[in-house]
Amino acid sequence: MNPPNDRDNSRRSFLLSSGGLLSSVWIAAQWPAITAAAHHADDVSAIPAPAGFEFLGAAEAADVEAICAQIVPSGATPGAREAHAVYFIDRAMATFFAAWAADFRSGLGEFQTGFRAASPATATFARVSSDQQLAYLKTVDRTPFFETMRTLTVLGMFCSPKYGGNFRGIGWTMMGFADQHAFTPPFGYYDREYSGFVPYPTEQHS
Repeated sequence: MNPPNDRDNSRRSFLLSSGGLLSSVWIAAQWPAITAAAHHADDVSAIPAPAGFEFLGAAEAADVEAICAQIVPSGATPGAREAHAVYFIDRAMATFFAAWAADFRSGLGEFQTGFRAASPATATFARVSSDQQLAYLKTVDRTPFFETMRTLTVLGMFCSPKYGGNFRGIGWTMMGFADQHAFTPPFGYYDREYSGFVPYPTEQHS
């Protein structure tokens, strides 16, 4: 892997610094659907050949993956591309975020059209250099589409690996978070006889 550098850090800071990404109320309300999407992401991550998409076309998926890879880029640690965040987003648009699907596709289309207008001599967003991608994202980072992309990418990166996203703990590793309990039973007099508590097996994250 490449060594960490200021450019990677500043890029992550710029693209992850928007407030109000997810609220605890929203997460609680959507958790069953988030779980289903994460399981789907886990399934496709285990398939050696490229998996098909339910919602995105091939060109759409390539651009969405490229955007994800700029939001949580690879570098000193793996990023959204390695976490297969594009499959999580595809599943979300096909299922529990289906109400967002029309707006998402419209926003993606406007994003692609705007990029072609700004760079008529270049190929698609997914095929240009990282510097060109980042420069264009800085012109659209306040749009509803980009905010949606940021939310979905972060959601796919940092959920528990138990549910299939955050593949092999990629997101937690990036944050320096160790998945371990800092307490042992009994937790109190009322549950000192409880024997059903089982921590997540650590081999899931290896």
